[in-house]
Amino acid sequence: MNKVTLFLSILISINMYSQANSEELPYYQIPDNPESYTAGAVAARMIDGLGFRYYWTTENLRDEDLAYRPNDDARTTAETIDHIYGLSKVIVNSTLQKPNIRTDEPEMTFAEKRKKTLENIKTAADILRQNNDLSEYKIVFQRDDQSSEYPFWNNINGPIADALWHCGQVVLLRRSSGNPFNSKVSVFQGKLRE
Repeated sequence: MNKVTLFLSILISINMYSQANSEELPYYQIPDNPESYTAGAVAARMIDGLGFRYYWTTENLRDEDLAYRPNDDARTTAETIDHIYGLSKVIVNSTLQKPNIRTDEPEMTFAEKRKKTLENIKTAADILRQNNDLSEYKIVFQRDDQSSEYPFWNNINGPIADALWHCGQVVLLRRSSGNPFNSKVSVFQGKLRE
């Protein structure tokens, strides 16, 4: 009987540790509503919606989910997540007023990339929430001595909308690989249903 009790205690501890670590990441649930409707608050809320969707879209993905590819012409789930990470860098660089410069990055595990993506999204939303002049948050692409600049409008229809689109693809891919999206997630309310 002691072995059964020990086994159950270990299982419960592992489950509690796993849940505690997941809840440390931003966007386990969507932040409270802003007090007023401002340009910055609305833009931040769009990005918060992306963060919440990304959190739950990527929660509990298995190695076989990440490797899943529906056909030879399609991206794997992991490649789609890489693309979302790249989009999150464009979004956060805009709010940090930094140019996007192609650089080699060290290899990251899926967990590290997921965390970094969520942190990028949270940083961008937090900055926008504090400012109403979105014109200062341009997207700048720099390659060698060439530079191109786009207004914040392009952030909305570009990387933000694209990242949302790809979150939907990950939901479809994970369902196809046998690991469906958590049915208790309410994207409308921004939290788990009880």
